[in-house]
Amino acid sequence: MTINSHVTTFAGLPVVPSAGDVPPDDPGAVAWRVEIEDYDVAPAEFEAAMEAMLSRAGDGGPVALVIGQWGGAYEVAPPIDLFVRLAPRMPRLRSLFLGDLTFEECEISWIRHQDIAPLLTAYPALERLVVRGTEGLEITEAVRHAALRDLEIQSGGLPARLLRSVLALELSALERLNLWLGVESYGGDVVLEDLRPVLAEADSRWPRLTALGLRNSEMQDAIAAAVVESPLLGRLRVLDLSLGTLGDEGAESLLGAAPAHLEELDLHHHFMSPQVAQRLLDALPGVRVDVTDRQEPRGDWGRYVEVSE
Repeated sequence: MTINSHVTTFAGLPVVPSAGDVPPDDPGAVAWRVEIEDYDVAPAEFEAAMEAMLSRAGDGGPVALVIGQWGGAYEVAPPIDLFVRLAPRMPRLRSLFLGDLTFEECEISWIRHQDIAPLLTAYPALERLVVRGTEGLEITEAVRHAALRDLEIQSGGLPARLLRSVLALELSALERLNLWLGVESYGGDVVLEDLRPVLAEADSRWPRLTALGLRNSEMQDAIAAAVVESPLLGRLRVLDLSLGTLGDEGAESLLGAAPAHLEELDLHHHFMSPQVAQRLLDALPGVRVDVTDRQEPRGDWGRYVEVSE
């Protein structure tokens, strides 16, 4: 599967293109989308698009912002310096999606990034950050951020060095962490041991964490087993192990733990047998369990994640 459409809602708000003909009734009740159509353009063109958005978003700038194509995303990182310079004009910004690109615009494993530590520092009131793509993505400082509640990194292959950088952040307000782990062939060299601090040290790292996604992984069965054995499971309300290679083995780990306290268990895109998937549904009647999108192994490939290249 590839990402073939842009988000239509973000942070609970409808996404509105900043270059659209019809302005919204309330510019603070939408997520503004900024993008340029041409790939090979001077940086000034994207800056002009940001200025156009600011002219329409009202005093204090947008509440939510979706960044699409900034120009040659396969070889040029998003202009973090521009976002930092504009921070004083966007004090209302609470939610940011960096890199909402389809596969036609740029495959997820090709999306270029750079150090986003300055971005986190420049927006101390930011509550939600979604980043798509990890090529070149760095967080070079152990930033202390007291407002960030929701962090999501979407990747076809999450580097272990980047996971370590995430773990080094001081995010006392974090409630939701969603990581797409991806595959080794696209840079995903995270192994189970790298995830131990996420599962074993969450109480001290993120005392408010109640939603965890460890998704899109080739080791989804092992992750399921590790999660149910961790002290974190008891305080989670949402557990997302979707998009990966989860099979009957991982499902049996979940059945053994019987996490009936969960509100939601997302397992869509999986390789469970129909019988085992039904057992999960029957065992957790009070939980919203998603076992849709069952897959079959492919020849020599075997099981596969939903998003890689």
